[in-house]
Amino acid sequence: MAAGPVHERLAALDLVDHHCHGAVTEDLDRTGFEALLTEGEAWPGVSPFDSPVGLAVRRHCAPLLDLPRHAPADAYLARRAELGAAEVNRRFLRAAGAGVFCVDTGFAPHPVTGPAELAAAAGATAYEVVRLEGVAEAVAAGGVEPDAYAQAFRAAAWEAVGRPGVVGVKSVAAYRTGFDLDPARPSPAEVTRAAGHWLARGGRLDDPVLVRELLWTAVDLGRPLQLHTGFGDSDIRMHRVDPTLLTDWLHLTAGTIPVLLLHCWPYQRQAAYLSAVFERVHLDVGLTLHHVGPARAGAVLAEALEITPFRKLLYSSDACGVAEFHHLGALAFRRGLAGLLQERVDADEVSLPDALRLARWAGRDNARRVYGLPGGPADDG
Repeated sequence: MAAGPVHERLAALDLVDHHCHGAVTEDLDRTGFEALLTEGEAWPGVSPFDSPVGLAVRRHCAPLLDLPRHAPADAYLARRAELGAAEVNRRFLRAAGAGVFCVDTGFAPHPVTGPAELAAAAGATAYEVVRLEGVAEAVAAGGVEPDAYAQAFRAAAWEAVGRPGVVGVKSVAAYRTGFDLDPARPSPAEVTRAAGHWLARGGRLDDPVLVRELLWTAVDLGRPLQLHTGFGDSDIRMHRVDPTLLTDWLHLTAGTIPVLLLHCWPYQRQAAYLSAVFERVHLDVGLTLHHVGPARAGAVLAEALEITPFRKLLYSSDACGVAEFHHLGALAFRRGLAGLLQERVDADEVSLPDALRLARWAGRDNARRVYGLPGGPADDG
């Protein structure tokens, strides 16, 4: 079917990727590349290339490396190695067509591009999103007494968000405790007690009381808060990361900060519900889109948009590690949303001017508004 005007407009739209990570700066062998191609493991005898995202890479990324569509995995990896990491990153980041990246700098198992390097490779602008668990763990590593932990963490968090270019904060509570937490702000005595236990044993911040303190500190910081929900690696306990488990906390924090629900699958409908009933809740289906590929992106977006107000959907790639995910995420979003909106235009359910406006909101303007980014339109109606 020929592309319609919505496809054409979305294909040319300068996206704002409101949540992503850096791209690996080292050359990758097959083992290294396959490890980054999956949220699971690269198991013996089972290649991540033989998955929806692996097929999407061979179909949609191979041409950017001057290879034919569906190039075999060995040929793909050989060409990638021939070009080198810097050139591979440049090609895929520029192909994504994002003018702005909001980069979570709190997860880097490999050397990756920081926001400035990412921006330079993409010919774009990049901002930083501070991961609050990393701030807390740095405070602990620096040495602090339990009764001083809360004040030290808050001071460090305020210092972090005061750095130039920081536009928001993020929590990975989904990985550490899940969301079935007491929604109330913990008392100072509770925090001191919990800090004593955590500081004595060390390790990642996974104490429920301290995670609650972190979420309430995010409210006090007044910055947009990104929350991982749904799909992730095997640390996730999926039944505990349904975003509706946050309902009571969202009631208590209503009217304070924007809350951005990331990824969401398979809970995109639950996230949509929260966005429909809480003024400051927004969502994306990043990460999901490049894993399902352009062929199924429209189906995921259709479920997310069944009841989501159009001012609440944002674009993200959640690209992490391999720069291919920047390209795949953008391609899947553009094609999926364009197909969905064009279908509604063709059925006379939406006017073409409305469809173009909604596409612009989701791809760019909603993120500009939520994060207070420069360059937003004078009239975003």
